[in-house]
Amino acid sequence: MATLTIRIPDDKHSRLKALASHRKISVNKLIEELSTQALAEFDAETRFRAMAACGSVEKGLSVLNKLDAHFGS
Repeated sequence: MATLTIRIPDDKHSRLKALASHRKISVNKLIEELSTQALAEFDAETRFRAMAACGSVEKGLSVLNKLDAHFGS
């Protein structure tokens, strides 16, 4: 396991400590959870962009039109 040292403003550190306390976890665990979430979002966007690059604009618009029709947008 690696160790990471970061510099953040004192007020942000205080807010992160308060959030971690509210969740009943350590600041370390909070940062680990937030980084996991950020990486998952990045991975999903990367997969989406790769699939979109290979896809058909017409098929994509067709799916969006079906969703609009179904959900009444």
